[in-house]
Amino acid sequence: MENLQIIDTVCTYCGVGCDIAASVSNNRVQSISAHPEGVVSEGKLCVKGKYGFGFLESPDRLKTPRIKRRFLEENPEILKAIEPDLIELDERWYECSLEGAIKAAALKLQEIRDRYGARSLASIGGARTSCESAYLLQKFTRETLGSPHVDNCARVCHAPSLKGMRTTIGEGAATNPYNDIYNTEFMIVIGSNTTEAHPIISNRIVDMASKHDNLAVFDVREITLHRFAKYKGIIPHECNLLILNMMAYVIITEELFSESFIQNRTVGFEEFKAQILSDPLANPRYFEEIEGYEYLSKLIPKVAREYALKKSMIFWGLGVTEHVDGSYSVMAIVHLALMTGNVGKSGAGLMPLRGQNNVQGACDMGMLPYYAPDYQSPKEEGLTTPELIDEMLEGRVKGVLNMGEDLMHIHPNLNKMERALGKLELLVVQELFETEIAKRADILIGVKSAYEKTGVYINAMRRLHLSQPLVQSDLPDDWEVISRLGRELGGSYEYGDSKAIWDEVREVAYRRFSGASYQRLERHRVRGLQWPVHTEDTPILHQLDFRTEDGCGHFFYHAYKPRGMILDISQKSLSGYYLTTGRTLAQYNNASQTKRSEKLHRRYEEDILLMNDKEAGALGSNRVILRSEHGQSAPLWVKPSDKISPKTLFCTFHHASSRINHLFGDRCDEFTLTAAFKSIKVEIIKA
Repeated sequence: MENLQIIDTVCTYCGVGCDIAASVSNNRVQSISAHPEGVVSEGKLCVKGKYGFGFLESPDRLKTPRIKRRFLEENPEILKAIEPDLIELDERWYECSLEGAIKAAALKLQEIRDRYGARSLASIGGARTSCESAYLLQKFTRETLGSPHVDNCARVCHAPSLKGMRTTIGEGAATNPYNDIYNTEFMIVIGSNTTEAHPIISNRIVDMASKHDNLAVFDVREITLHRFAKYKGIIPHECNLLILNMMAYVIITEELFSESFIQNRTVGFEEFKAQILSDPLANPRYFEEIEGYEYLSKLIPKVAREYALKKSMIFWGLGVTEHVDGSYSVMAIVHLALMTGNVGKSGAGLMPLRGQNNVQGACDMGMLPYYAPDYQSPKEEGLTTPELIDEMLEGRVKGVLNMGEDLMHIHPNLNKMERALGKLELLVVQELFETEIAKRADILIGVKSAYEKTGVYINAMRRLHLSQPLVQSDLPDDWEVISRLGRELGGSYEYGDSKAIWDEVREVAYRRFSGASYQRLERHRVRGLQWPVHTEDTPILHQLDFRTEDGCGHFFYHAYKPRGMILDISQKSLSGYYLTTGRTLAQYNNASQTKRSEKLHRRYEEDILLMNDKEAGALGSNRVILRSEHGQSAPLWVKPSDKISPKTLFCTFHHASSRINHLFGDRCDEFTLTAAFKSIKVEIIKA
């Protein structure tokens, strides 16, 4: 093929961060494959990595900035200032130049700040863009606007992992590289449908489980990984903390813990031990009274023993974090590692499976209300996204900058979200397409995708990868929009390129990134570097000390409180259905990219509800509506399955038209306010 180039970069989808090699001709991607020497991909890609590039040429890409007619009617001074720049598009939008859109946004931001104060402004960033853009957005918000309110989409996924791990061991990131799976003797996967959500990691897990029969899997439904598991745990909804505490109870009562590790590297164990031994719900025999799940009383001790006596790793996903006790459950996972010495060495560690390509990086860059870059304390703590929504409803937050997070699709309680956004005086959105949040923008700016720009991305194992563009685009990068807006408001944002921003990151966040120059990242583009990076990088954390102030791991016991399905079963009152949600392999999150890649979209064009085959057969209808106390879904196709337990339902959330997130209210993790997406009681209505 004429002018064919092979260009290396990083996959734009999940947090695995696969290295890819794209065949590009005449500024068009022809195909994508795994890099043959890729440390992450090991020469394999999932279907999204291979075929999920069609969105680049989608006819509905946002090419020209837009401004709502209604916004200009309500702001005649702004209309007057940019009127020569406006071109009529349709009954809702004008188009204008990037300069006009920036000027309009700056005028309104200045007006809101002067009238209501800096805290009336907030920025919410997605984790789909580069570290450079995430860093600059939080800097612009904190320093130029003067507002402490910055947050990112970790709020709906792994914020409890950050909280739980930092509380116990001082660092909220994976402790080991993926290839340590080949060095482990035992693995536990809990709350992660890894084959669907992180398939290239699951390849390693399946390979080891097939050879060594050393895998335990806990989930509310039977997933593909159960086929390869020695211990197959199908569990009631909302009982992760219960099971993890029971494992700790077994390790303590049978004296399987590592006395030397506990004595030399932890504090608080004796109090933790006393608390757990006095908690009647920590004894696995509790499950003898839970009808349909009695077998767990014997399975849990077996898993605990094998975990304690072997070099072991634990993997978890949103099935752990998206609950009211998500942070406590992560702490309980860390407790198991601390008790047994299964951390700080090859083949033993803790692996939160991150959802998005740069959710680790967005947090590292300080796109959080309570952390500045490098997880330092900010001058002033801001509010989380759920708190900001309440502030919008109360009329105290008036303007929001949104960088690629679809608030109107991925967040819970969307009826409330719609009311909150309706009260804003300004919503600026940077996006690739007219997503659900983009439809509600006052000013909408199209930006480059990950495959069209240079930037650093950090995957789930702390691996930095310097991406490079596969194709050239005239659209601005996210950081360029922010930089222009900063200059318009009088700030100093003279960055010539993304490297200049990254060099500033290396100075500000030197504890992790001082040695990670573009030059080194270019040289190690296929391997990547794991932070902290100084003279060398750091594949395994906590080998000598934990990253707490005293260098020790800390125990904090929290007792499980019966609720939901467990409570219903124990009280003989189980009725209705409990719904959980998750991904399917062919689509990704809000599907804004995957549904515009034909080979992916035709595999999964709508969300489908999985239901126990016997219960589905008794329905007499193959299309239903789900209703909760908060709202109801659109009609959903029912797919009978013998892998789904009675009274349990599973549905994906990729298509906004399904209205799945209208079912969820404000129940959330008590520390991070991460929504409890993994369990909601619903009734079924025939459609």
